[in-house]
Amino acid sequence: MKITIAQLNSHVGSIDSNLEKITKVLRQSAGDSTDLVISSELFLVGYPPKDLLERNWFIEKAGKAVQNLCKISEEYPQTGIICGVPLPVQEDMGKDLYNSAVLVYRGKVVFTQHKSLLPTYDVFDEHRYFEPAPEVHTVNFKGKKLGVSICEDAWSDFKIGPGKKMYKFDPIKELVKKGAELLVNISASPFYMGKEEVRYRLISNHARKHKVLFVFVNQVGGNDELVFDGRSMCFDREGKPIVICPSFTEDVRTIDMSLLGDPGLFAFQDKIESVYEALVLGIRDYFQKTGYCKAVVGLSGGIDSAVTCCLAENALGKENVLGVTMPSPYSSRGSVEDSRILAFNLGINFKTVPISEIYYAYLEALKNHFEGMPEDVSEENIQSRIRGNILMAFSNKLGHLVLSTGNKSELSVGYCTLYGDMSGGLSVLSDVPKTIVYRLASFINREREIIPGETIKKPPSAELKPDQIDEDSLPAYEVLDQILNYYVEEGYSVKDLIKSNYDSETVLWVVSAVDKNEYKRKQSAPGLKVTTKAFGVGRRMPIAAKHYFKK
Repeated sequence: MKITIAQLNSHVGSIDSNLEKITKVLRQSAGDSTDLVISSELFLVGYPPKDLLERNWFIEKAGKAVQNLCKISEEYPQTGIICGVPLPVQEDMGKDLYNSAVLVYRGKVVFTQHKSLLPTYDVFDEHRYFEPAPEVHTVNFKGKKLGVSICEDAWSDFKIGPGKKMYKFDPIKELVKKGAELLVNISASPFYMGKEEVRYRLISNHARKHKVLFVFVNQVGGNDELVFDGRSMCFDREGKPIVICPSFTEDVRTIDMSLLGDPGLFAFQDKIESVYEALVLGIRDYFQKTGYCKAVVGLSGGIDSAVTCCLAENALGKENVLGVTMPSPYSSRGSVEDSRILAFNLGINFKTVPISEIYYAYLEALKNHFEGMPEDVSEENIQSRIRGNILMAFSNKLGHLVLSTGNKSELSVGYCTLYGDMSGGLSVLSDVPKTIVYRLASFINREREIIPGETIKKPPSAELKPDQIDEDSLPAYEVLDQILNYYVEEGYSVKDLIKSNYDSETVLWVVSAVDKNEYKRKQSAPGLKVTTKAFGVGRRMPIAAKHYFKK
């Protein structure tokens, strides 16, 4: 059997354009005499559609798209199409929808399989919208018995933590028991650093364990905070890859499933390179899908703004990025010069807007109200908020989207200013720890120096008071990022962290800072997810809650 993988970039809500994409693949692949074209989970509506699923008109439009796909399929009677779509539940049994895969062939939907396992953890919330499949079936198609599953259905054996197996039912095992000879899994599996290896082992193990052919088709592209890396795969009965599709790009290819696999086909992508490509794709799609063309970035001479600017230039093109440096009384001459050199190296537009006079005007206006009080973070944050206002002024006047530049380490402990450096429409590095930011900078400079060496070498500083460096207020980033990983991503308790030989005073400060600053993160711009647990869409914590920092 010949299978055409349609690893495509769907646009949430753009049902007509998604239908047009799969139609184009069908027309192209018909010339390859393909038997079956396979797209990804909920492809016709885009993933994740969120509360659009609660709009009746949206579901009706999705249904009409299936009807149109049936009509189009009549022109290609030798080819079937497997496509993901939400379908109404006919019985009165809870939720109104199924997350479904339909097999369209010769003008009809000849088979439908609903999703059995509905994830409700991390970024997933499918029980909010869908009813699980009452049962799974196979279908005879062109002499092969197919077993179709949807994303999470293949993850029954996966443990999200020590001893935390999530499901009792295994749809893959059940499909094999019912005679499936070729397993198909359509997915919308979002990226995080290292996930490609997890997926590869998961699908390969299914094929080898059950001695069946396995086709895994994943979505690619950015939709809001989530980035999908593709990496669709086909495996032979020994669990060896017949084909591995590339990451972070659309890919359409036809595969003869009678071929033997080759373990040498799969090579793990360098993790820093994968994060870089994920962020570039996330920025590009966020702009294209929201209708923005140009970005404005505040350049401080620091590493975070430099990396953000480089990512934006790659994603959007140098002509579509404006860098603005806004020196204050405490900005070093080197920071302004480093910003200018970076802009020159990238070839982007560059402006300098000094803020000293504005800052002193603020101090004068507040002088009588703050009389007798020592200067503190209040005066420091005024500078940051002035910069945020200036960037938003450029945004309003020029129609550019502001990219905020803060990293995950800062956002975790609140080392950021509301309505200041947190201002923006997209927070590019909000899920990137500071130590990874440095590694991204090295990756960017791998062939030539784009980010000035001085930017990378100098101690990080907000430059909001004389001789300030980050480590005056924070633990060393190497230590901070380790504690944050264990607390935020792995769910360690304070006791667990102290047992892991971290200084108890440091642990208590970090945990307290993370919990106390939830209100700041609630107001931050959407951020691109690249770790196993991102703030915002992936982590939902109460603000007005009692926290037990010592437990």
